[in-house]
Amino acid sequence: MTKRELTCIGCPMGCLVTVELDGDTIASVSGYTCPKGKAYAENEVKDPKRTVTSTVRVVGGKRERVSCKTASDIPKDKIQDVMREINSAVAQAPVGIGETLISNVAGTGVDIVATSSVGKYHG
Repeated sequence: MTKRELTCIGCPMGCLVTVELDGDTIASVSGYTCPKGKAYAENEVKDPKRTVTSTVRVVGGKRERVSCKTASDIPKDKIQDVMREINSAVAQAPVGIGETLISNVAGTGVDIVATSSVGKYHG
């Protein structure tokens, strides 16, 4: 059996959670104080996911970049592929909050959406 110790990020308590694995099977989870802790630990050892935040270049805007994020969590092992697409993306001003900047980023089925607005430059 192998053990993994994790600090839960499911709530502000930050519990130290221990997951015992028998091969690929979760044998036990201990140390959590709320249901979120158990769910977080199980997901983290079986299928870790993350939200990615970044910026996308904007052409013709009052600012050169717009903040963005994944619309939902993506598999942790896809972060580098997602960042490559974000870094090569270009948005045309104006950009509105919630606007989809990249659809189905890196084949994840998740969109990259703007988290701020950038108006058009009228110079």
